[in-house]
Amino acid sequence: MNHVAKRAVANSAAVLTWAGLLTVPALLSGCTGAGSVFSGKAHSPQDTILITPRDGARDIGPDDRLEVEVPDGRLENVEVKRTEDARSQEVTGRIAHDGLSWSPRGRTGRLGLAAKYSVDVVAVDGSGHRSARHTTFTTVVPEHRFIGYFKPENRSTVGTGMIVSFTFNRPVKNRAAVQRAIRVASVPPVEVVGHWFGDSRLDFRPAAYWVPGTEVTVAMGLRDVEGAPHVYGTQDKKVVFTVGRSQTSRVDAAAHTMEVRRDGRLLSTVPITAGYPGMETYNGKMVVSEMYDVTRMDGRTVGFGGEYDIKDVPHALRLTGSGTFLHGNYWSDDDVFGSADVSHGCVGLRDVRGGGSDTPAGWFFDRTLVGDVVEVVKSKDKQVAPDNGLGGWNLDWKRWKAGSALR
Repeated sequence: MNHVAKRAVANSAAVLTWAGLLTVPALLSGCTGAGSVFSGKAHSPQDTILITPRDGARDIGPDDRLEVEVPDGRLENVEVKRTEDARSQEVTGRIAHDGLSWSPRGRTGRLGLAAKYSVDVVAVDGSGHRSARHTTFTTVVPEHRFIGYFKPENRSTVGTGMIVSFTFNRPVKNRAAVQRAIRVASVPPVEVVGHWFGDSRLDFRPAAYWVPGTEVTVAMGLRDVEGAPHVYGTQDKKVVFTVGRSQTSRVDAAAHTMEVRRDGRLLSTVPITAGYPGMETYNGKMVVSEMYDVTRMDGRTVGFGGEYDIKDVPHALRLTGSGTFLHGNYWSDDDVFGSADVSHGCVGLRDVRGGGSDTPAGWFFDRTLVGDVVEVVKSKDKQVAPDNGLGGWNLDWKRWKAGSALR
């Protein structure tokens, strides 16, 4: 190469060198986005903000990994929200002390099912430049769900013996998780404990009858709770009921009478007929769970062989799930009430066809609430089982608490 050519190459190198130097201010003053100028190259938010699950992911499980990370700098803000309904429920989480990661926290950090989530992140790199990223994902839709049928009804006024009772349509294996998701609170406050009867029923009650005027709130947070492997709850609702006046009734099967007391004061002693020998009425405390002005009673529905089928039984109050009622009786002679036992296990009060308001059965029906306690004593039958109807008051407090999955 001759001298002229060498000089030309040298000059070109110098020009290139100065051109490269002149570009540095431009880089420093430009918008670098998510990249760090010290890393040697610019990065997009997708490179520097790492979100798990990935954008657009589907069928994410409730316990799958949920995390946000950056390789350097720090996370400034992370919002993860359930967006498929009006609630826009936020997933709570925490940014680590070093600022490099975010993860969900506690029970409220667990993902719901059959839901769409959005993730919005703002991060700051080592030079103080902010970048943002938005992603979405959806969670798995479970094949199997469970629900709980419950008593009492919302906004009802009940007797002081009311027991909050749930019957589930599928067997519950994770009893503690399901019981923890149902909260029963009262004003004035009192300890309320759940008791399991098998794997499909959960009842709640306090140690003693409710105080009249108590307001009880049942908060069901069963939505997405795993009651059994791959079986999830659906209910997320609140029920409020009020406890009315105190009324308890004591049936003396031997004397054929029923004493009705209101707030401890004797209102009346009513003549009754109970179950005849071999069909005696259960002993024990039973709670009125249903009330019918008129109902049909067919012995074949409760295991009898067709001995009776009365299509218009008046003033019927259900006491047990197995078919024990306290009801009006118009088909027996008046002189059996107070002197003889003629029923198939029910407690009968004198009435007329169609139900009369001025009869003993009508008088008692008009003064009764769902949740009132009827106690039978001195019958020759056994004590009613605590899971037969709302019979939980036949367990003392120690045995009741022993049936809790949270003890």
